[in-house]
Amino acid sequence: MRGPAGSQFKRAGLWPAFLILALLGCGGGEESAMAAVGGAQAGEQAGERAVPEALAGMNEAWTGDLDGMVERRVIRALVTYNNTNFFFDGPTPKGISYESLTRFEEKLNKDLGTRYLKVHIVFIPTRRDRLIPALREGLGDVASANLTITPERQELVDFSTPSYKGVDEVIVTGPKAPAIASLDDLAGQEVWVRASSSYFDSLQRLNESLRERGLDPVVIRQAEEQLETEDLLEMVASGLLGVTVADDYLTDLWTEVLDGLEVHSDLVLRSGGEIGLMFRKDSPQLAAAVNEFIDDNKKGTLMGNILFKRYFQSTKWAKNAGAPEDLERLRGMVGLFQQYSGEYEFDWLLVAAQGYQESGLDQSAVSSAGAVGVMQLLRSTAADPNVGIPEIEILENNIHAGVKYLRFILDRYFPEGEMDDLNRHLFAFASYNAGPSRVRSLRKKAEEEGYDPDLWFRNVEIVAAKEIGRETVQYVSNIFKYYIAYSLTVGQEEREG
Repeated sequence: MRGPAGSQFKRAGLWPAFLILALLGCGGGEESAMAAVGGAQAGEQAGERAVPEALAGMNEAWTGDLDGMVERRVIRALVTYNNTNFFFDGPTPKGISYESLTRFEEKLNKDLGTRYLKVHIVFIPTRRDRLIPALREGLGDVASANLTITPERQELVDFSTPSYKGVDEVIVTGPKAPAIASLDDLAGQEVWVRASSSYFDSLQRLNESLRERGLDPVVIRQAEEQLETEDLLEMVASGLLGVTVADDYLTDLWTEVLDGLEVHSDLVLRSGGEIGLMFRKDSPQLAAAVNEFIDDNKKGTLMGNILFKRYFQSTKWAKNAGAPEDLERLRGMVGLFQQYSGEYEFDWLLVAAQGYQESGLDQSAVSSAGAVGVMQLLRSTAADPNVGIPEIEILENNIHAGVKYLRFILDRYFPEGEMDDLNRHLFAFASYNAGPSRVRSLRKKAEEEGYDPDLWFRNVEIVAAKEIGRETVQYVSNIFKYYIAYSLTVGQEEREG
């Protein structure tokens, strides 16, 4: 039976589980495949780029040290897919983790004298709460995600020599936050962080101190693990969330990109932190090779500002879906969103979030391509027999047509049983933006490249970024962020009566 996706979006820990990727190639044979893994150099001949046979088993658990990796000719690098660490924008992989580890790959092969039979780095995008478990389970060999070295983590994995020292975890607020002058002012306030982050542990320690002094604890709100720190900073800057925590090197950079962030450099939860790469315990050979590389390349590589700033580019940042004027427009459309979302079995807040992404809930909006109204539909789409809603210049008809078209996409291209409801909706949104045929081809290409074609995040979205650019990726991501904002706002209004 068809059902709304709302409850799935609201549950924590629902995002796609860790998936080992057999190969992050572009689907164009050995040459493009090795370019994607970072092993091919411009001067090499095609015959020198043979893909290691071991790549066929990259989804299998394997534990061992560097000598075994050299024999397999593969080092599996777990990375986080975001705007700084590792991402695709078109066919070229980019990011700090990508550049740093490909440099490590070059040095390692030079030291080993491998010549044509090189050891290759394979990059595996991984959710942050799966990094340590994946390492321990043998689903990766090294993790590069700018993680703080903590005693709790050191009990589970080993860290490299710190690649960056003197890191402070600081409070960051935005236009929706209350006035905060001291850490005590956080008592009773909501602060958004991922449960897997070191910030979560730091807030728990702060709460112990607050309770000892008779103050209310911080209300720690657990952000979805799919959201990176950069995402949370963006949401705070735009007013979707009020308060978060971030490392100061990230805030220094993102304040140059995002308006609305207020960094409280004097409100420090953890000072003097150190950042390092992670690998399994009892891997002395890998540790020695990584540490030698870091010792020789600390400045201007992993944490250098120049390398960081290279990856900040113009994107469609999430707008403030919680702004008063936007909420007023939303309230004026609630009845229509509820009516037609109920008729076609969607969570109305989810559809409202899509409407905000499409037009800012502006019925007068008309795109350069002729798309009309809140749901930005073409008249030809609305007139199609599968939709058949006339006069979409009228608000009610526009919302009706948009929701009906979304239901048509969901039922025609993503039937029940093919994937979970969450991903059915994500693919439907992507299809609304890029076209169902295009998304179908992206799923096919994703499967050819070793991704799971039934998972959007960290799977098909990566292929979408390579093949058609980042617009559709940002589109789906923004809808989710607006959904969070609307859910929080409506929930707060319901609590306040």
